[in-house]
Amino acid sequence: MELLREIAELYVQRADWFGGLLLAHIGLALAAIAMSGTLGLLLGTSIAEHPRAAPPVMGLCNVLYTIPAISLLGILIPFSGIGNKTAVIALTIYGIMPMVRNTYVGLTSLDPDILEAAKGMGSTRMQALLRVKLPMAAGVILAGVRNMVVMTISVAGIASFVGAGGLGVAIYRGITIYNPAMTAAGSILIALLAILCDLVLGALERYFKKRGS
Repeated sequence: MELLREIAELYVQRADWFGGLLLAHIGLALAAIAMSGTLGLLLGTSIAEHPRAAPPVMGLCNVLYTIPAISLLGILIPFSGIGNKTAVIALTIYGIMPMVRNTYVGLTSLDPDILEAAKGMGSTRMQALLRVKLPMAAGVILAGVRNMVVMTISVAGIASFVGAGGLGVAIYRGITIYNPAMTAAGSILIALLAILCDLVLGALERYFKKRGS
């Protein structure tokens, strides 16, 4: 109870500071989400259309995904320095994997009869992709987006260790000055942000799956 009281007092006394960190965290996460979402969708679509490229691309994504976040940040520092740039690159690399996987699975698990019907109606390869395949796979792709968004928001919390902004600053400062309340306050806001995004994207995912079915 004492810890909860201290956390509540921190939110009241340093509301502006936490508000600034929250906005910085959202900006950092959104930049990485936009990049990993775009790259992941393009890569997933490409290997779905060219199956021979799928094994090496998926293998590379799996390898990158297994590298610990703090290690990846350390590896990138000599190339991109410290700050938001390095954090965005690392978060983008992490976010690509769920996007590639779900896009590939969504596009390669469609009903072949529907695809054959689209082809029989004279649709070109690009028309079939844009008007049939992607809309039908939207539910599965959104599941990848949901996973990627939640993961990106969570992992962005350690970006402060390479000089980036966001709520990780509160966590890092709380650790360095041994202030459990500040560390918990930053962690709680990250968790709440991730949960909120998960709920919104979960509702969208159910809508598109229902519509697709």
